[in-house]
Amino acid sequence: MPDQFLDQFDHFPDYVWDALLTAVAIAIGLIVKFLLSLLLKRKPRDGKPHFSATRSTLSRLGGPFSYFLPLLTLNFLLPLMKMRTTVTPVVNKLVEILLTISFATVLIGVIKVFEDYVYHTFDIQKPDNLKERKIRTQLQFIRRMAITLILILTVCAILLSFNNLRKIGTGLLTGVGVGGIIIGFAAQKSLSNLLAGFQLAFTQPLRIDDVLVVEGEWGRVEEITLTYVVLHIWDQRRLILPINYFIEKPFQNWTRNTADIMGTVFLYLDYATPLEPLRAELTRLLENDPLWDKRVKVLQVTNTSEKTMEVRALMSSSSSGNAFDLRCNVREGLIKFLQDKYPDAFPVVRLAELGKNEPPRQDAPGVKQPPQPKAPAAKEPPQQETGAAS
Repeated sequence: MPDQFLDQFDHFPDYVWDALLTAVAIAIGLIVKFLLSLLLKRKPRDGKPHFSATRSTLSRLGGPFSYFLPLLTLNFLLPLMKMRTTVTPVVNKLVEILLTISFATVLIGVIKVFEDYVYHTFDIQKPDNLKERKIRTQLQFIRRMAITLILILTVCAILLSFNNLRKIGTGLLTGVGVGGIIIGFAAQKSLSNLLAGFQLAFTQPLRIDDVLVVEGEWGRVEEITLTYVVLHIWDQRRLILPINYFIEKPFQNWTRNTADIMGTVFLYLDYATPLEPLRAELTRLLENDPLWDKRVKVLQVTNTSEKTMEVRALMSSSSSGNAFDLRCNVREGLIKFLQDKYPDAFPVVRLAELGKNEPPRQDAPGVKQPPQPKAPAAKEPPQQETGAAS
């Protein structure tokens, strides 16, 4: 029956027949892809933007399947084509290469679907996201390594499909020992970064969305690649550091085990300032501020000098960002309280300014008196002789 059906097209020219089979292959592939899309396409009933495996599959695999399914169908129909014997090997090789590339894109799409699922399951937007940040950091490395491995294997499969390149590859493998040593010396920094990336992914001294202080800059870890780390600075700048920096040099990680953190406010006050009203005001400010997590609340005199005492207010918060805002609120509140209730609490030194604006007093200690002109000595009145003349 199939032979009788094919015999009906014998009067067609060969190139028309081949073009017809190509069009049929493309049509079958696109129809199959369209039917799969109809089966998978479902809108969420509640309309909420939650994760959907079908939506992610359509988004990530829709494009790759648009090429893979027609090429796969065409590969099945190649034996039915009536091409010349000189053209057939070239077309077969071309279809094989394109099919290999399209299959690689399908595999990459599958990895991205899995990544979407993990990102939805382990959401870092919630306050306590330590476990989520651990998994996301490892996932980034695994995804990049898997995609790199797929690309390398795809290139190898394409090259090994040519007999001439197999001979070249055999010759290259002969000198792989010397070549590996040369490449190792030439790219030792890149290799050290790569190994540091693996170490960072699994020992995790830092993770995605960790709060770090590096090179005097405060920011969050925005991206970790195989060779560098991107730090999102608080003022919207980006600090990019090689990944082995975090293996070789010390840095501060404010969210290593938990996001909880302490905040401090320092005030420098006169010794006459009463501390108990200040403690009561600190308690009132913290209890009325939602940024305080109700763990720590302390006011202490932590240092003294010949002029002032150093008063430290210690408070706790659930994150470094909340701690910064809480410190600003408490600092402003305590200063306003002192301005209203105890204006003499702030140390004031005005002697220098008085010395600039007023002439020095003559009787002030340490001021030399100008020399006074001497008054002429008073002459004594001539004494009258009282004795009798001799």
